[in-house]
Amino acid sequence: MVEMLYVLAVFLLAGLVKGVIGLGLPTVAMGLLGVLMPPAQAAALLVLPSLVTNLWQLLAGPRFGALLRRLGGMMLGILAGTLLGAGLIAREDSRWPVAALGLTLLAYAAIGLARPGLRVPRRAEHWTAPLAGLATGAVTGATGVFVIPAVPFLGALGLGRDELVQALGLSFTVSTLALAAGLLWHGALPGVLLGQSLLAVPPALLGMALGGWLRGRVRPETFRRGFFLGLGALGAEMAWRALA
Repeated sequence: MVEMLYVLAVFLLAGLVKGVIGLGLPTVAMGLLGVLMPPAQAAALLVLPSLVTNLWQLLAGPRFGALLRRLGGMMLGILAGTLLGAGLIAREDSRWPVAALGLTLLAYAAIGLARPGLRVPRRAEHWTAPLAGLATGAVTGATGVFVIPAVPFLGALGLGRDELVQALGLSFTVSTLALAAGLLWHGALPGVLLGQSLLAVPPALLGMALGGWLRGRVRPETFRRGFFLGLGALGAEMAWRALA
C-alpha cells in the first residue's frame, strides 16, 4: 500500500513537471521509481501514463502529418534501437541498468543546464535523424528514459515552438510503444503492472493540469534550472549506488 502511494505521488510530481516545462514525465518517473524498484518494473509502470500524456501532446499540435513524414526515419530508428536494447533493462539481476539509468539522468541534466546551441542543417537530416533515433532507442531499451539524444536533436532542427512540442510528443509516443513492445517481448510486462500503470494515469493527468496552472505563476527558467539540478543529483546518487 505504501509503495503504491509512493508510485501515485511520483506520477503526480512527474505530470506537474511536464505541465510546467512540456517534458520530463518519463525522466522524473524513472528516476524516482528507480530508487524503490528495478528499472524494468519502473518502466512497466511508466507505459500507460507516458502513452496517454504524450498522445495528448502529439494530437494537440498543428502538423502531425508533416512531422511524421519529416521524422519518419528517426521514429523507425527509435523502434529498432529500443527493441534491440530492451533485453538490458529486463535483466533485473544486473546492476548495470540502474547504473545506466543514473548516468543517463546525469547526462540529461548536464545538457539541460548547459543548453548548447546545436543546429542540424536541413540537408543533413536524412542521415542524422535515423542515427539519432537508433541511439535514442538504445538508451530507451537500456534505461527506460527516452530523452537522450532525442530532445537535443529535435531542439537542433530549428522547429517552431508548437512544432517542437508536437515533435517531442511524437518521439515520446513512439518510444513508449516501442518500450512496451520490448518489455512484452522479454516477459517484463505482466498484467498486474499494467493494472498499476493504469492507476497512475489520473495522478499524471492531474499533475499536468496543476503544472499548466503553475506555469503562469513561476518563472519557467527558474523551475527548469531547479528541475535539472535535482535530476542531476538523483542520477549521480543512482550511478554511485550501483557502481560502488
